[in-house]
Formats: sequence, structure tokens, C-alpha cells
Amino acid sequence: MLLLIATLGGLLLMMGSHSRSESLFYYFRIEDQVPENHLLRLIDRHIDFDFVRTKLKDAYSDTGRPSIDPELLLRILLVGYLYGITSERRLVEELRMHLAWRWFTGLGFDQEIPHHSTFSKNRHGRFQESNLFQEIFEQIVTRCVEAGLVKGKHMSVDGSFIQANADHHSRIPREQLAEVAEVNRTVREYLRELQQENPVETPVPQQEQVSTTDPDSTYATKGGPARLGYYNNYLIDNSSCIIVGVQATPARLSYESLAARAMIERYRESYGYLPQTLTADNTYGNGELLQWLDQRGIAPYIRVKESPAPKTGLYGIDKFTYVPEENCYICPEGKPLKYVGINQLNRTHQYHSTLKRCRGCSQKAQCTRGKYRIVAIHTCEPARQRAYALAKTPEFALSQRARRKVEALFAELKNYIGLRRLRLRRMRFVREQFYLAATAQNLKRLVRFLSSRPAPVIATA
Repeated sequence: MLLLIATLGGLLLMMGSHSRSESLFYYFRIEDQVPENHLLRLIDRHIDFDFVRTKLKDAYSDTGRPSIDPELLLRILLVGYLYGITSERRLVEELRMHLAWRWFTGLGFDQEIPHHSTFSKNRHGRFQESNLFQEIFEQIVTRCVEAGLVKGKHMSVDGSFIQANADHHSRIPREQLAEVAEVNRTVREYLRELQQENPVETPVPQQEQVSTTDPDSTYATKGGPARLGYYNNYLIDNSSCIIVGVQATPARLSYESLAARAMIERYRESYGYLPQTLTADNTYGNGELLQWLDQRGIAPYIRVKESPAPKTGLYGIDKFTYVPEENCYICPEGKPLKYVGINQLNRTHQYHSTLKRCRGCSQKAQCTRGKYRIVAIHTCEPARQRAYALAKTPEFALSQRARRKVEALFAELKNYIGLRRLRLRRMRFVREQFYLAATAQNLKRLVRFLSSRPAPVIATA
């Protein structure tokens, strides 16, 4: 270190000059460089990942060369999702230089970092066969429940479109798949899976054109131009903002309600109870889901989804009187509309008048433009009416504000975790990314909650 002293305009100037040099030896501990309140230190303090080895024990041989520790691989992957690095090649490069990351993974400076290809090999093998990433997610949710962070009374559900790692120009007509499969391994595997009697994955919706890059991705539009992608569905606990359910589905609106059912049922199987209320946007306001929730005692804070109907100025259903004893409707002129059955196309009960009853009616011009009046009532109408009533309560307005939490989680997923566009392809690997991302989001909230609690007082004699 040199010290330069100069006199400029009567002022004494003292400017240090640092010479860059390296010592031959250092006394250095990574442990001392990681602050006590660092996120990775909090996770290491409160979360035990030993269950990973137990889960994968049967997947390793008792003989041969020791493998890379699966817990080490998991910790490295979690670091990537915690800090928004979705590329495993880049993650390994960053791990070489980041002290806190090395400390969390347990890698000293003299230990070799696993090659990025190791993750792919384990992903296609042991990790995929054991459903490891779903197990990790569920273990963290269980930890949140046991800690009292998750209340489980009021929940919200929503889905978000995540762009696939495939361009829409990669799509070809379905009838050309067999020809392309001769030179494209991805398409070849896709067709082989479709031919299996008991496929591991639920078949994706049949599309006229299929991507040769990612055949499971769906061509859809949501909030922008048409793209290939998937839906990531979250079920969250409103009080804690903890994600308690994750479901990867094709990018079709009809799958959002199915995913909601599956996540709620999985939560009930794991913890033995159902939420008291469920909040969602009107995409979920179809009669079937509303009835499903009503049958399970779950109050749906969801606006009823209505099919767009032209404004004709004709009599609405409020002008007709239902007679339950005869299962018919009475029109304003006092004439009955008899029940004729269910229309399977729009899932409605059909009540018809007759040509004779309507022919000379003085109110026909205000009632119908057809030969006779037809009244269509949704098969799940009682559940829809209860949802209508709930939408008028003060609790409904509060629930809609709480629903913003799930939207904030999707914003965090895309902006901070970096999962605006997927890196892996095919549904089974997309599901892995969604589980790991949700696990990282839950870990941040769980360890901060555990760290904020006062330490237990130990009584002394």
C-alpha cells in the first residue's frame, strides 16, 4: 500500500493506491462468509433434506463406484430456482464463484462440481421414476402445515400460461408424424407412448397440428398472440400465500377446472380436510365445478360463467313460474311448458311449450320469435344460484382481493424465478420445473416464518 501526499492549492491530498497481489496461503472458512440471516443459511438451518436419500435408496446399486450424492444435486437445483437460474450449464458456472452457494451445497474449494450433464442423466432415470420432485414439494407443504403457517380454511386457485421451449413453426399436420418419426427421435418416442395400452402420461388433447420439438405442448392464446405452451395451476392458502397444490396441464381452459378438483382432492387425501371457501376468476364459474364444490361443502367465491347471449328483449326466465310438483314451468299466460329431457350439447334441462298453446297467445311477440317457447335450465342450476347469492355478500369482495395473491405468485414465478419460458420439454419434465419452482417459492416463506418465531424457553432447575 502506497501513500501519495501532494499539495494542491494549499490543500493536503492523501490518496491511497492499492496494488493487486495474491498471497500464497490464506486462512479462510466459507462458513464465516455467509451472514446469519442469509436465505440459504435459513433454509439449511430449518429444512432437513435427508429424506431424499431415503426416497432414492432402492434406485442405487449396492456395488460399484459410489454415485454423486442425490441431496447435493437437489440442493444445486434448488439454488437455481431460488435465484432465477434455469439453465443447469450456467448454474454450474455460477456455483464455481459464489461462496454462499458452495456453502449451501457443501462443496469446498477442493471438491469437484458435478458436470451439468449429470442432472439430465438423473432426471431421465432415478428422479423421474421416483416422482422425487413431487415428493419434495409435498414434504415442504407438510412442513408448512406442521409449523402452523398454512391454515387451510380459505384457498384460491388459478392457472397461468407458460410458453413452451418450442416455436410454433415446428408444428406439422398430425398425419405427417409417422413420416417425421423416422428421423426425429422426439416424435418417435411420442408416437410410441400414444400406442401404449397404459401410458404413463395422460394423453394431451388431439390437435390437428403437432410440434415436432415438443409434441405435448398446446397451441393456445391467452393474453397475447398464439404460442405453444402449458398451464401451470396453483392452489394456495390465502392466509399464508403458501402453494399447497401444483398441476401441469395442457393449455386449454377446460383443464383449469379439472386441475382445481385434482389439487383439492390431493390436499384432502394428505391432510384429511377440505377448505371452507375457494376463490377463483370466472373461468372456473362453470356449473359442474360449482356443483362439485357445493357437494363437498366448499363455498365458491366465483362469479358464475355465463354464455354470451344476444339481447333480444324477450321474456327472461324470471317471467316463468316453476311448479316442482309437476316439474314444469308456467308462462305469463298461465300455460304450461312440459319437461322433455336433457340437451347434452349445452347440459340443460329442456322445457317446451307447443305450437297450439303459443299460436294465439297475445304475448307471443314478447316471449319468442320461434313457433313455440323453449326454456333451458342448466343441470347444475341450484349450485349456480347459490354462487349468485354468495357473489352479493361482503365476504365475496374480500375474497376477490385475496385472489390477487395467487396472481402475485405467478408474477414472482416469471419475473424472479425466470420461468416465463420453459427450458425442458414434454409434460413429465415440465411438471418437474413447476414443482421445483413452487418448492422454491414456499421455502422462502417457510424459513422466514420459522426464523421470526421466538426461540423456545428452556426451563432450568
